Amino acid sequence: MEHVFVGFGFGPIQAGLFACEAYRSGRFRRMAVAEIDGALVRAVRDNGGRYAVNVAGPEGIEMQTVEGVELLDPNVADDRETLCGVLGQATEIVTSLPSVDFYARGQASPASFIAQGLQDDAGRPALVYAAENHNHAAEILAQRVDAFLEDKPCRPRQFLNTVIGKMSQVVTEPQRIARLGLAPIAPGVGRAFLVEQFNRILVSRTTLGGAEPGIGTFIEKDDLLPFEEAKLYGHNAIHALLAYVGAARGYERMADVRQDAELMGIARTAFLEESGAALIARYAGVDPLFTPEGWWDYAADLIERMTNPWLDDTIERAGRDPIRKLGFEDRIFGTMQRVLACGRQPAGMALAAAAAVLAVLKAPEGYGFDAVARVTGPDTLTTDAINAVLRRAWAGLEWGDNERQLARWTTEAVERLAHLAR
Repeated sequence: MEHVFVGFGFGPIQAGLFACEAYRSGRFRRMAVAEIDGALVRAVRDNGGRYAVNVAGPEGIEMQTVEGVELLDPNVADDRETLCGVLGQATEIVTSLPSVDFYARGQASPASFIAQGLQDDAGRPALVYAAENHNHAAEILAQRVDAFLEDKPCRPRQFLNTVIGKMSQVVTEPQRIARLGLAPIAPGVGRAFLVEQFNRILVSRTTLGGAEPGIGTFIEKDDLLPFEEAKLYGHNAIHALLAYVGAARGYERMADVRQDAELMGIARTAFLEESGAALIARYAGVDPLFTPEGWWDYAADLIERMTNPWLDDTIERAGRDPIRKLGFEDRIFGTMQRVLACGRQPAGMALAAAAAVLAVLKAPEGYGFDAVARVTGPDTLTTDAINAVLRRAWAGLEWGDNERQLARWTTEAVERLAHLAR
């Protein structure tokens, strides 16, 4: 069976995972990616459809080349026509966008293009992977596409969720590119894809009759939700803890925290005794991951990978968008709620919350918090300042006992954060 691949968004996950694995499989006769950065599209075209990915392992960085990829700019009429044509043939479609909010954004949205590509009830089945960081991305994408289809006849399709634990970034600083010896995406592009070697990607199980995944490296699961929670309330939660407390300690790179025994101990304890305890209690029996032994291996592997010096992740990048990460059900407070629900105390994650609030108030743009602009460090982080940030992060929520309890845990962690920051 010959496969056709179409992606939306040419970022490091699309380029360094999905398109890369499709190319390596040797099973795709055509590969196309929609990308609105016209300069990037032209550079890859001028390079004969080739681009470079830098892969960070435990011992160093390896450069890999992917070939035969058509980059198409949906803002260009000829490219739009080509994109619609290849979508009509596509057997695997992948959205890898900044968020699910981009599915139906603009007149030429990814959902509208996918809907056009599916409008052939005699066509081959299509698998549509949603690679955005959202527990229900596939369901949201399906709804957006169905709204454009309006009950028109279309070919069989299945929308699949993903759990992508592969850390990645776009490196733009010339000094970092030179220091690490990174290959640029294509000649003339002052950016480089840097992704980690890890490739154990979980996806929803394919149940669509006649559909055979062309990318055979993914691990299918009947129910992804437990693993999505492990990613958000395990991997992402501890990554945030290391980034925000690391920032308060004055570090610039995630690899710097590897030498900090105190901070690494806090992270391990939070991973095992807070996040792990909560999720094992919730999902015991679902998978070997949700056992003390399985979670120990998961935590040990991730903490090592998060601080891999070859990945060269910065504290600034790992901690970007703290307001979003302080969301009520996001990685920090979502984890804290689950820890409290299983009868444990979220001391480590509360420390992460206080450090994330501090990151908001120390940010150059200030997020508009003029009334608390005097916050310069943990010693000046007041209860009023914390509550102001949390009310912004939890916009629309009425505060009850649960919200006040989480805010109180955050406030009580400030003294400990001040000690760590000295």
